[in-house]
Amino acid sequence: MTDNKQKEGKSKVYFVDFKTGSRENNIPNKIRKLYEKTGINDILVKNELTAVKTHFGERGMTTYIHPVFVRQVVDKIKEGGGKPFLTDTNTLYTGGRTNSVDHLQTAIENGFAYPVVNCPVIIADGIFSKNSVEVEINKKHFEKVRIAGDIYNTNSMVVLSHVKGHGLAGYGGALKNIAMGCATASGKQQQHSDSKPEVDPEKCVGCRICVGNCPVDAIAMIDQKAVIDHEICIGCGECITVCPHRAIKVQWETNADVFVEKMTEYAYGSVKNKAGKVAYINFVMNVTPLCDCVPWSDEPIVSDVGILASFDPIAIDQASLDLIDQQQGRAGSSLTCNHAPGEDKFGGLHQNVNGRRVLEYGEELGMGSRKYELIKL
Repeated sequence: MTDNKQKEGKSKVYFVDFKTGSRENNIPNKIRKLYEKTGINDILVKNELTAVKTHFGERGMTTYIHPVFVRQVVDKIKEGGGKPFLTDTNTLYTGGRTNSVDHLQTAIENGFAYPVVNCPVIIADGIFSKNSVEVEINKKHFEKVRIAGDIYNTNSMVVLSHVKGHGLAGYGGALKNIAMGCATASGKQQQHSDSKPEVDPEKCVGCRICVGNCPVDAIAMIDQKAVIDHEICIGCGECITVCPHRAIKVQWETNADVFVEKMTEYAYGSVKNKAGKVAYINFVMNVTPLCDCVPWSDEPIVSDVGILASFDPIAIDQASLDLIDQQQGRAGSSLTCNHAPGEDKFGGLHQNVNGRRVLEYGEELGMGSRKYELIKL
């Protein structure tokens, strides 16, 4: 197995830039070279399933990781004897990926069809986000986290992350990808809010589906409308995910620092059963102000940087942020301050969020190290 640690305790992070000048040195071939040099096939087992965790992009946004780039990773896994499938989980909000049918349709429309990516696309938490496994972690905010069943039950995973800004997390990279992206919809609700859900009586049709799915019997029917008893409710979010009419309101309110720590604990739980079996590839390009869940793509805040790979999610995100901060901020973008090289770009973009807390807390949880060696290929 490839040793991803240096003697001085620094994690190895491999890097390729976007400079090309020949067919042999084009971006698809650079991705394949990066994969090989990192030694990702060393962690895979022949003939076993490998989840390739990515984000298929919301309808209307165009800066998600290009399917042709994803195809290179799929092909390398197959060359190593693995059986890859592309995967993500359904969203908590209403949009083009709120259930697996819509999610798969959106993925196909955005280019993630079998002839392009050369493997199946499987939504890991099931049609209505009910394919869930509770993973015991016993941390500050959660004793257990809710991870998509098809991700939890897969032996290994390669995580492909588009690094960009995020309104609540400050930025999104490998850690957010596995935290929010491997959680079921109810797990996403747990990360987003300490508040308990409310029923909109105008939208409720009295179907009683939420009543049957509440694990603590906190929902009753009054005048043919669902009503949630907040004294009993545990805030699990199951009712939100099963309501076919979106009559139960998603609660987004939370303290920014608490949200980031909750997200980190979910990241920890998402890979807890895969020690030594997860690799991370970050695409630092199209660094937009907001995440790929919004149905548009704003102008990038810096120029494209490159692609990184590592077995350490803390190190690869730290390296990605450092490389972004070294860039000159783009005039005319949503970045209104911190334009100079060396200044905190995402801190300038989302000034009320300490996005780097995810790295500090992840290091505290033993997920990796912020110290790294950047190996340029």
